[in-house]
Amino acid sequence: MFISFFLELRAAKVPASLREFLTLMEAMQRRVARFDIDEFYFLARATLVKDERHLDRFDRVFGHCFNGIETPADPQAELPEEWLRKLGERYLTEEEKAQVEALGGWEKLMETLRQRLAEQQGRHSGGSKWIGTGGTSPFGAHGYNPEGIRIGPKSQGNRTAVKVWDKREFKNLDDTIELGTRNIKLALRRLRQFARQGAELELDLPGTIRSTAHNAGWLDLQMVPERHNAVKLLLFLDVGGSMDDHIRVCEELFSAARGEFKHLEHFYFHNCLYDSVWKDSRRRHVEQIEVMEVLRTYDQTHKVVLVGDASMSPYEIEKEGGSVERWNEEPGQLWMRRLLDAYPKAVWLNPVPEKYWGGTISIGMIRRLMEDRMFPLTLDGIDRAMRELTQ
Repeated sequence: MFISFFLELRAAKVPASLREFLTLMEAMQRRVARFDIDEFYFLARATLVKDERHLDRFDRVFGHCFNGIETPADPQAELPEEWLRKLGERYLTEEEKAQVEALGGWEKLMETLRQRLAEQQGRHSGGSKWIGTGGTSPFGAHGYNPEGIRIGPKSQGNRTAVKVWDKREFKNLDDTIELGTRNIKLALRRLRQFARQGAELELDLPGTIRSTAHNAGWLDLQMVPERHNAVKLLLFLDVGGSMDDHIRVCEELFSAARGEFKHLEHFYFHNCLYDSVWKDSRRRHVEQIEVMEVLRTYDQTHKVVLVGDASMSPYEIEKEGGSVERWNEEPGQLWMRRLLDAYPKAVWLNPVPEKYWGGTISIGMIRRLMEDRMFPLTLDGIDRAMRELTQ
C-alpha cells in the first residue's frame, strides 16, 4: 500500500524522493503516527511535500489510495452522554401504550400536579405516579403518557404533552430561500390588485405612442408611476414543536410571499394565537407584540393568512392557561375570534395533508373557528385560498 502510494505521488508529478519516502517509513516504524489516519495524513504531507503548489495533488492521491480507511475506535473511550441518556428511556409497545390511561381532563391534570409538587421529596425515574423520567407518569420527560405535562428539555417524540415547562427556543423562517420552481409564486399571484402610486418612474408606452403621433412624429415620452400589487397582507406563521417537520415548505411560502407582496407584515406564534405574537424568534422572550396592538395598527383592508398545522392539545384552544408553554389569561379561541372579526378576509394554510385532518381534534376546532376557510399548504390549496381572499 505504501509503495503504491509513493508511486502514484510520483505519477501525479509530486516530486517526492526515495529518501523522503524512507524517512516516512522510519517515522511509521517508530510509531510517530500510530494508528490514526489523520495523524498519518499530516505526517506523510510534512515528509513528502516540499512545495505548497503540490498540496492539491497530494490530497487527491491520498484520498484515492486510502479511501475507506478509518481510525479504529478506542475501546476505553467514554460513551457519549446522549447514548447513556437513551439507555434510560423507556420504550413501550403499542399494546402497553394502550394500557396507559390519561388522568381525565385539564382540571384533574393541574390539580394532580399541584399535589405531586407538594408531596414529592426527591428525584424519581421509571414510575407511573411521581414527577420523573422514563416512565408512564403524566409529569416529567422521556417517557410516555397520552396526556401529560412535560417538565424538562427534549421529549421522546410522542408529542402528547398538553403543557411544557421549559425555556424553548424557536428559529425564524428564512425569507431568502430561493424556490426550485416558481409555482408557489404563481399561485400567490391570484391575490393581486394592481395600482399606480408614487413618483413617475416607468415608461408609458401606449401614452408615448399616442402623444408622439399627436405631436407630428416628434418623440414625446410619457412616464407613469410604477405598477405594483396594492394588496396588504398580514402573515401569521406557527413555528416550533411539530412545525419543525414543515420548515422547508413554510420557508418557501414565506420567501415567495416576500417577493409578491410589497405591503407584507409577518408575525410568529406557537400552536394557537394568544394575546401576543413576535417578529424575531431569537428575541421572543423580551420583544413580544400585543395582538391588540396589531388590531389597532392595521385596518380592515388587510387580508390575513395564518400558516400552521393546527396540531395541539384541545386545551390550548378552549381553556384559560391551556397554552403548552405559558399561562394564558384567555383561551386561544377567543383571540382567534377577535382576529377574524377584525379581518373578515382570512384563511388558514395547513401543511398537514388534508386526508389526515379528520384524525386530529384540534384541526377540526381550528377549522370551525375559520368557518371552513382552511386549505392544505399545496399549490392547489394556495390557489383555492387566494380565490377565497379575492371574493
